[in-house]
Amino acid sequence: MSKISQPNNTAFPKAFLDFVCQAGNGCKLRFAPTPSGFLHTGNALNFTLNWLTARLNNGSILLRIDDLDSARKRDEYVQDIFDSLHWLGLDWDEGPGISSKVNPTEDFETSWSQSNRLDLYFQLLQVLRSKNLLFACKKSRSELARYMDDYPKEFRGQNLSLDDEDVAWRIKSSDPEISDFIVRRRDGIPAYQVASLADDIHFGITHIIRGNDLETSTRNQQYIANCLGLNSFLQVPFLHHPLLTDGSGLKLSKSDGADSLKSIRESGKTPEQIFLTISELLQLSPAHSAEELLSNLGRVISN
Repeated sequence: MSKISQPNNTAFPKAFLDFVCQAGNGCKLRFAPTPSGFLHTGNALNFTLNWLTARLNNGSILLRIDDLDSARKRDEYVQDIFDSLHWLGLDWDEGPGISSKVNPTEDFETSWSQSNRLDLYFQLLQVLRSKNLLFACKKSRSELARYMDDYPKEFRGQNLSLDDEDVAWRIKSSDPEISDFIVRRRDGIPAYQVASLADDIHFGITHIIRGNDLETSTRNQQYIANCLGLNSFLQVPFLHHPLLTDGSGLKLSKSDGADSLKSIRESGKTPEQIFLTISELLQLSPAHSAEELLSNLGRVISN
């Protein structure tokens, strides 16, 4: 199984530098935002770290918008992803909006939405089912809330069929540190863990940088890959970066309008302060743009 790095703020600059240096020529990373709200500075940090890694290794970047949660998806959130990336000065090599001849949001809906890859996700679910690795569950979130992330194993014996209506599919975890997490929602839609794993394999992602808050997702996806012998994914190195917080020390949320890139952008400001913050996090000389940050990091690596 690949290495998972989750350094703290103090250790992160070296961990990131090591990750960049070890990524190798031709690596492939991805921006994978969800259109469930306007992006914030934490998303900008994640995009920038992925962009730096790819650009310093002659690699490539996929823009993959994870839009399976249709209830929270809005057209303005999709458009905000493109607007924010252009404002930050971060480009990508594959995905919607590459050609200037097409509307990026229309290109996304037509060719790149996850709804176009549902068959891929269902195929993965059927393989899990064929290996008898799943069970049906009707427990609601409120019923499970008191158990936190530790799904009680006795709930496996509910005598429900995977073909019943309004049941979630959960994986039977044999790892005591991994709960019986959901792989198909009660509405029949594949869960994030399945879609993200299938997409990373489908698009040939070689390295993944994500926030500390997704460490559990990483382990869950690696667990599925291990169950199915998906060795290409098991070789993917992961780096989990510290989260940016607000003045109260709370994780930034897409529901916090004041911290959204849209609100900063529409106030007439440039992304300069964002790159100064990232420079400080990485313990680099102050950079006022993505290109300057790339140059500063490149000099550190070459010395």
